[in-house]
Order: sequence, then C-alpha cells, then structure tokens
Amino acid sequence: MIDRQAASRILKLLKGFPVVTVTGPRQSGKTTLVRELLSDKPYVSLENPSEREFARNDPAGFLHRYPNGAVLDEAQHAPELFSVIQGVVDASKQMGQFILTGSQNLSLLSSVSQSLAGRTGLVELLPLSIAELRHAQLHLNDYNDYLVRGFYPALYVRDLDPCEWLNAYLVTYAERDARQLASVQDLGAFQRFLKLTAARTGQLLNLQSLANDAGISDKTAKNWLSILETCYLVHFVRPHFANFGKRLIKAPKLYMTDVGLAAALLGIQTAQQMAAHPLRGAFFETMVVNEFLKSRANAGLRETLYFWRDNIGTEVDLVLERGTEIAAIEMKSGPSVASDAFGNLKKWHKYASERGHYSAIHLGLVYGGDTRYTREGVDLMPWADLA
Repeated sequence: MIDRQAASRILKLLKGFPVVTVTGPRQSGKTTLVRELLSDKPYVSLENPSEREFARNDPAGFLHRYPNGAVLDEAQHAPELFSVIQGVVDASKQMGQFILTGSQNLSLLSSVSQSLAGRTGLVELLPLSIAELRHAQLHLNDYNDYLVRGFYPALYVRDLDPCEWLNAYLVTYAERDARQLASVQDLGAFQRFLKLTAARTGQLLNLQSLANDAGISDKTAKNWLSILETCYLVHFVRPHFANFGKRLIKAPKLYMTDVGLAAALLGIQTAQQMAAHPLRGAFFETMVVNEFLKSRANAGLRETLYFWRDNIGTEVDLVLERGTEIAAIEMKSGPSVASDAFGNLKKWHKYASERGHYSAIHLGLVYGGDTRYTREGVDLMPWADLA
C-alpha cells in the first residue's frame, strides 16, 4: 500500500470526533486507506444492494449491528442513516465511532452538514500526489508520462495499461454516476460534453461556447458541470477577489481533477503524443494546480486556490493567501525559462505592492526543468519537487 499523506490527519480526527467523513473521487484510495487504518472496525459497503436497502428502510436496525461503530463505504447511498448516527454518537460520546466514505461531494456533504454538524471531521482524499509517489519510489521522470497516466492508485500498484483502465473508469464510474445524478437521456451528447470539457481544462469557463459545441442548452451544460463537480471529475478555480484597481473577469477556470482522465477522453495514449500535443501546456498547468489542491486537502487547509486576470489579459495562474501573506505562481511546461516568462508576475507584484495590504508577497514559477533557483526575485521550482 502507498502511504497517504492524509492518513495522519484521519487518525488525529478520529481522536476528536465521533464520526470522520472521507470523500473523494471513486478509486482514489478511500476504502483502502480507511480499512488499513481501522482494520478492527466492521466494514460494510452501501454499494451492495441488500445492505443499501436495509440501511434506507430500517436505519436504526442496520446500525444496531454495529454497537461499537463501523466503516460505512459510499454512505451517500443511504442518507437516512445520518440522523440515526447523530443519536447514536450523542448517546455514546465515543470518539472515532463511525467512518463514512463517499464519492459524491456535494450530495454527501449536504446530508452530513444537516445531521452531523459539529460531530464529524471532514477529509477529502484526492488521487495520488507526486510527493506520495516519490516517497513510495514510484516517481516517473518525465511529466508527460504523468499527464497520460494520471494519478489513480490502481495504475501504480497493479500491472495495468493506463489507457485501458482509464477508459474503463470513464464507462464504469464517471459516465454511470454522472448520468444517474443528472438523469441523462442522450448518452452521445453527454459523452461529447465530457470530451469537450476535457479539452477545456486549464481554460476560462465559457459556458455558452461549451454548450453550443456540445449541442445542448446553457442550462443543461451548467447542470452537467455541476454533476461533474459533484462526482469529483472537475473542479473550478475562482478569480482572486482583490482587483488592485483593475477591472477583473468573473468567470472561473475549469480543471479536470485528474489529467489522465482528460488525456483518455481526448485519445492521447502515449507520452510522445502528449509531448507534441497543442494542449500539453494546459495539461501541465492542470497537473500543477491539482498538486496544490491535493497538498491543501491532505493537510486539511481551508485556503482557497485563486487565479488572477485583468480585463486586458494579464493573468497569473495561481494566487494563494494565508493570513496576511500572499503568493502568485505561474506554470511553464518548458525545460527552461525565458526572461519574458516573468512579465505577468512582475505586473501582479507591482499591483499587490502598491494597492494591497500584505505583510509578505512571494513569487514562484513551476516549470518543466529539474533545477531549483531564484531569478529576478522569482522562486523557480521544478515540477518534480512539488510537495
């Protein structure tokens, strides 16, 4: 088993909360991790039709089998359990009694927030990070391999063809779950929509353009994107709220949660194809943004990722805030960095220095090379060193 950075946080939360809820994409390793950490707890999957029916129709009777708690996998299938769990843990006052896992973000958390507010610790487990693979000595030397393979654990612990597994994942999980939630009738239109979404990873969301290209209404496109976000297939990075006196755009940037799935949707099967693909830069940016997202999720940090772009096109790929400090980070997929790569960072730094109120301002650039150094006040970071 690959050591997961979120493990220590889950163990800590189990000491302070009666319930811990672990959400994340299907096949991101949730079940493997919680069963490893809690091998003494009974385990039940609510994907099992008979267990799901029992939990829905008689939640009290279902939980009566587990007086000392249990691991309840894919708990979003039986939200009827949550109010009963509330009563059980309030009566027992036992910490770490139940572990809930779920692969649907908003639907599960909505139910949890209504019934288990203040009683559950929340953990998001995303696919493997570069740091986790490096620690497990499974690190790949060419980032193009990562862009094609993606970061799902199965592709690093089993002898699988990445393209075959990812395409099976799309049919078995992604399309099935999303279609069920959205009640999709036209599978062809939905598959086309998925491919068009993958082709827009790392780009500003233009809902009307996406809808037109997919041949669906704006309302349907918005609904389907919401479903993809719920199923952890996409996520959005919002524009930074500080305008520094410039008029900013309001549209978010869209990212696939795993670059390997995006590559599979677009038919990119090898690192050589990726290296020559016109979307390689967008895929590289997606990988790096996702690494920052994973790092925050694993540590339980609530800081939001932002990007910054003004009305004349000056853009910084990522803006991070912590307290009174702020950082701006650019991403370049090339193995070396030219001087003009710092232009937007310098403009942003000027605005932040003159019109912001920050105790410290940091500039960084993640690139496709392998040496870390500082140049013109910018910290250049090799992609392989991402923590």
